[in-house]
Amino acid sequence: MNEDQVEQELHEALGSSQRLGFLGDRPIVEVIEHARAFVTALDGVSGSVIDLGAGGGVPGLVLAVDRPDLAITLLDRRTKRTDFLARIVRRMRLDHVTVVAADVDDAIRQGHIGFDAVVARGFGPPDFTLRTGVRCLGEPGVIVISEPPTGDRWDADLIESLGLVRVPSDSRVVCFSRK
Repeated sequence: MNEDQVEQELHEALGSSQRLGFLGDRPIVEVIEHARAFVTALDGVSGSVIDLGAGGGVPGLVLAVDRPDLAITLLDRRTKRTDFLARIVRRMRLDHVTVVAADVDDAIRQGHIGFDAVVARGFGPPDFTLRTGVRCLGEPGVIVISEPPTGDRWDADLIESLGLVRVPSDSRVVCFSRK
């Protein structure tokens, strides 16, 4: 399958996700463009990545298409969404992607830890997302979280207490690294 066909399949998959109510109503082109900020933020990362609250497949499916060198886990507690994601992963032949239907605490107890990177878009409040991301992260490791259009929502004391440092990134995402 050539690059144009893969890109078309990605658009179709995310369009289906949107029609099912798993994504907001932003145009799919914009959704993919925003997700590619995660791809850029993971430049230099190798190994494994977990997408917390993978939902409708963003940014996980975009990462899977753009970074076939990464082992990607799409985690969501809602089986309706993970069933959808599993079908898309099979259809797109994304053999480097695993879909897990579990609450994040259960997933961690099942051994879904030690990832080289953690990504999240709309997973939960900032403090919860960061604390959860650290629990899934290996050493060294990177956490990339979607940012709202304005404002800084990150507590410097929390970042420090979790042993993280903030790394410069695209304004659409915030990146943290283990010290």
